[in-house]
Amino acid sequence: MMANGSADLPQIQCSIASLWRFPVKGLAGQAIESVTVEPKRCFPFDRVYAIENGPTQFDSHAPKHLPKVNFLNLMRDERLALLSIDFDETSHTLTILRQDRQVAKGNLSTALGRNMVEQFFAAFMSNELKGPPRIQRADNHHFTDMAEPLVHIINLSSVTALGQMMNEPIDPNRFRANIHIKGLEPWVETKWVGRTLKTNDVEIEIVSPTSRCAAINVDLKTANRGRSLAGALNQQFGNDNFGVYGRIIRGGMLSQGAPVSL
Repeated sequence: MMANGSADLPQIQCSIASLWRFPVKGLAGQAIESVTVEPKRCFPFDRVYAIENGPTQFDSHAPKHLPKVNFLNLMRDERLALLSIDFDETSHTLTILRQDRQVAKGNLSTALGRNMVEQFFAAFMSNELKGPPRIQRADNHHFTDMAEPLVHIINLSSVTALGQMMNEPIDPNRFRANIHIKGLEPWVETKWVGRTLKTNDVEIEIVSPTSRCAAINVDLKTANRGRSLAGALNQQFGNDNFGVYGRIIRGGMLSQGAPVSL
């Protein structure tokens, strides 16, 4: 018998609709067609950088997980939603755009490149900053909300169903997930904990639901805060969970369009 009675659940088959990484914590995501993942590791190039909001205790030589409030983030800094990004994983060059116009660019692997991007955020986020913004990074460290290296998965049918509950369309990227799955019934992922998701050679153990914060209330087109999605979830289901976290237990290639079984 598997956790939560999952042995009684039917097998499902669906597919990966899209894959997303968020190279800089708090900034927009970047769609990718495929990626190679490794066991017990985070999604590659996901939250590998963060923008420190005032002095923190982060030490790049001995990195430890810190709460998101130490960095610029959508939960508190909705103005970030006005920006889109392009990130080159080979050179670590970040390009920041506003309304499709480049407003900053820098190679984040160099002090000069980081300084150029930091100067932009010093001006753009001046009212929200507690001190000079600093771009942080450490080898093999990800600035994710969870201390354990996990990937984040959402069911697109549940996004549609939540939008129907709210009487407005919901952008799936409000939930900042790495893997978007299509072809499911709404809300079936709430029963996935303890089961294993498989696609190609990759196996992902579903370990927990995702408890949501106020970041999901930010409209990504206007950067305005809307109605509380977490409140709607609580009213409907008695909790604010949306999506699931998974631990990669067998690595391999994830690719857009690949079939998924559970």
